[in-house]
Amino acid sequence: MAKKVVIVGGGIAGIYVLRNLLARKDVVEEAMEFTVLKREKSGWVSTCGLPFALRGWYEIERTEINKPQFFLDQGVDFRTETEVTKLNLEANSVALKTGEELKYDYLVIATGRKQFVKETELEGVYTFNDEGDAEKIEAALNKEGVKEAYIRGRGIIGLQAAAAFSTRGLEITVHGGPPSLLPSSLDPDMGDLVKERMEKDGIRFILDRREITAIKGHEGWAKSVVIGEKEVEKEEIPADIVIIGKWMIPEIDLAWKAGVDIGESGGIVTDRAMHVKRGRGHITNVYAVGDCTEVVDAITHRPRLNQLASTAVTQAMVIADNILSDIGEQPGLYSPCEYCFGPTVADVGGVVIGSVGVTSEAANRAGIKTISGKATKLVKARYFPGATPLTLKLIFDAYTRKLIGAQMVGEATVAERVNELGVAIRAGMTAEEIRTMERCYDPSLSLLIDVTIDAAEKAIGITPVY
Repeated sequence: MAKKVVIVGGGIAGIYVLRNLLARKDVVEEAMEFTVLKREKSGWVSTCGLPFALRGWYEIERTEINKPQFFLDQGVDFRTETEVTKLNLEANSVALKTGEELKYDYLVIATGRKQFVKETELEGVYTFNDEGDAEKIEAALNKEGVKEAYIRGRGIIGLQAAAAFSTRGLEITVHGGPPSLLPSSLDPDMGDLVKERMEKDGIRFILDRREITAIKGHEGWAKSVVIGEKEVEKEEIPADIVIIGKWMIPEIDLAWKAGVDIGESGGIVTDRAMHVKRGRGHITNVYAVGDCTEVVDAITHRPRLNQLASTAVTQAMVIADNILSDIGEQPGLYSPCEYCFGPTVADVGGVVIGSVGVTSEAANRAGIKTISGKATKLVKARYFPGATPLTLKLIFDAYTRKLIGAQMVGEATVAERVNELGVAIRAGMTAEEIRTMERCYDPSLSLLIDVTIDAAEKAIGITPVY
C-alpha cells in the first residue's frame, strides 16, 4: 500500500520536500501519495522576488514559479486556501477547518513564519511576508497622493522595501533598533556602509529603541506614525504607507498544541534528521522544515533561527532522503542536516551585501575571542568597466586563527565569495592559509592581489602591499 505524505505549508520549505520526492518518480510513483495543504491561494511563489517586483522589474504574478495545476498534474493532492486546525500525532492524522481528517504515514511541518503585529483598521498599513502583502502594497503605491512611507525594520525585508519605494520617488523613513543595519549579518562598521550608501538615495534612518505608540489616519487611511512613549522623545513621522518588516517569529502554533518541543529561539526542535522532538524522544515519521524550525549554529554550537531559503532547501533535501531511505526505496541514503553557517546575500537598492558564519557580536556572546581584518579594494583592474569597490571583513578565532565569519558590502555580485568563504570556514582555514592561498587572476575579472588577502593580512597585523 502506498505511503501517505502530508505536507502542512506550501512555501519554499514544503515545496522543496515535495520536489525532491517527485524527482524520484521512478521509485515513488507507486510507493507514495502526496498531499500539500496551504492557506494561500497560489502555488509555489518566490517570496524573495517580491521586493524586486515592487521596484518595477517585473509583475508580481511572475514570482509564482508553479501554479497549483502544475502539482495537480503530477498526481499531488495540492490544496490551496486550506486551513489546518490540529495535528493529531497519536492518531497520525491532520484535521482541517472543514472537519475533514487526513491520515498520514509521514507528516512534514512547514508552517513558516509570521509577523507578530497589532492589527489596525487603517488602510495603508501592511506587513511584507507573502504575495498577498505585495499586491496590497503595490495597489497602495499606485494610489494618488501617496508620497511618504515609514518602514519598521532594519533587516533585509525592511531595506528592500525601502529600496523599492525609493524608485517610486517616495520620501522614506526606516526605523530600527540601534546601533546599525542588518545586525544578524553585519557588524556595525559594515552595516554603516549600507546605511551611508542608502542615505545617498535620500532614505532617512532612525536607529533607536523607540517603539510605535500610535498610527494616525485620515478617512480610514494612514497619515502618520508616532514613535516614543515619553513626551520629550515623541516624534510624529508622516506616512501614507506603513510597512511592518520586523517581529518575524516561527509559526509553531500547530506544533506546540500537538506537544512538539519548542526551543529557546522559539523554533521547533529537531534532530539532525529533522525529526521533531517531543519529551525525551523524537517522532520518526514527523519532520519539521524551514522558518518554523530551530537550527544549531556551526560556530557557537548554540540554537538559533536562520529563516532563509538556503537553509530550508538544505533541510528539505535531508527530509526527502530520509523518507526515501525509511520506506526502503533508497536504502542507505540516510542524510544528517549539517550545522548552520548561515550564508546570506541580498541586493538592497544596488548595495549588495553578503555574510557567512558569525558576527563579532555573536562570537562575543558565545565567549569566542576574535581578531578581524577589513579591507576595501576594486573587484577587477581599475581600467575595466565594472571595476567597483568591495569592502570585505574577515573574522577569526583569536587563538586558533581559524576563519569563523566573513562580511562584505559592494556593488557587484558577492554570492561566489560568500560560498567560497563558507567553504573556508567549514574547512577550518586559518588567516595565514587564506593569505598564502593561490588565487586565479585576469585583470578583466579579478585583481592579482585580492581583497581577501588584504583583509587576512590586516587581521594578523601585516600591512598589505599595494
